Amino acid sequence: MEKVLVENNSDGTTLITINRPEKRNAICAETAVLLQKAFREFESSRKQKTAVLTGAGNDAFSGGADTGNFPELWRCIPTVGFRTEKPIVSAVAGWCVGGALVLSMMCDLTVAAENAKFAYPEARMGFTGGLIAALAARIPHKVAMELILLCRTIDAQRGLNVGLCNQVVPTGQQVQTALAMAREMTEFSPMVLKTLKRFVTETVLPRGPSEQQGRALRDLAAVRDSVDAAEATAAVKGKRKPKYQDW
Repeated sequence: MEKVLVENNSDGTTLITINRPEKRNAICAETAVLLQKAFREFESSRKQKTAVLTGAGNDAFSGGADTGNFPELWRCIPTVGFRTEKPIVSAVAGWCVGGALVLSMMCDLTVAAENAKFAYPEARMGFTGGLIAALAARIPHKVAMELILLCRTIDAQRGLNVGLCNQVVPTGQQVQTALAMAREMTEFSPMVLKTLKRFVTETVLPRGPSEQQGRALRDLAAVRDSVDAAEATAAVKGKRKPKYQDW
């Protein structure tokens, strides 16, 4: 079974689905890499304009990081593991836990099913990647700290009230509602959407230390995996001067 499904629709929307329902759509190491790849391909496409991210089924958007196969979660987080200026909508049903909450909150818009439950239990479990700190910049501070420090669970209606999601719909309708929202944006000016999203993500919203670290790891990985890096290695082995790519 493919861990991540990608559906590119002719209307310019892309549906990306975490497809591990038997594991509550937990994000393992491979899933994080596959999500990063799917989002990078979406971002580079000239045809696909908006994306919806969801989890298979209605029981869980995602149970968060797979503790049996721990991921580099930063890889699949929008604006951290990949550059993106296109709008992304999360469609959440059931449990949205830990790293999955980070994943959803870093999307631009969120549609929640009535059965959605948001939780961040890392303080109880004894580990954290730290990216959740950005939640305090996106919803009221005291509510964010209730999630982070008290490990309380927030249901869909309260999530709507505090700004964690934009709309609550009957369970099972979250994906179609999110796709309709994404489809609406495909009719708007791409340049305006990208510019405004860039202004928000680059200059308005603050970045925590883990987010800055993730961005640095992303940029360093791009250098490590580049043609120039391969050429440098080949030049050393061949005892010659490297021929790097033009700017």
